[in-house]
Amino acid sequence: MSVSIVYAILVTSLATFLSRILGALSSERIKETSKIFKWFNCLAYATLAALIARTIIFPVGVLSDISYLIRLIVVVLSLFVFFISKKNYVYPTIFSAFCMALLSNYF
Repeated sequence: MSVSIVYAILVTSLATFLSRILGALSSERIKETSKIFKWFNCLAYATLAALIARTIIFPVGVLSDISYLIRLIVVVLSLFVFFISKKNYVYPTIFSAFCMALLSNYF
């Protein structure tokens, strides 16, 4: 294994764990009901929503071969499963993978 790969792994690990440690230390003083906490929470959800929308609307790789209609059907059905399963994330995630595989092979 190359020395530069080892250095890259060490630096990224240090950056990851350093940010987590600083977050854990500073989280004691932040209240969950504070405006700054709510703002960061909204920012995180907005970023996640933008990434999901980008993946669905402008896919890269194998997903780009699947039509928009099939992607839209999978999203709608997965949202339906999400609300039926009392907002559980596991069931719609697994369902969407199977549904995408089935619909892309048969249509």
